[in-house]
Amino acid sequence: MAKHEHGKMDIDTQEKTFHGFMKASAYVAAGAILLLIFIGLVNG
Repeated sequence: MAKHEHGKMDIDTQEKTFHGFMKASAYVAAGAILLLIFIGLVNG
């Protein structure tokens, strides 16, 4: 088993995935807020 060296692992793929997830989460949250505002205006 290789000895672990802190900070040597390539994490580019994980960082891209995380940033994509955060972007998608922001879009979904904004869409949900806009949908709730629209529903409130229509039923108001």
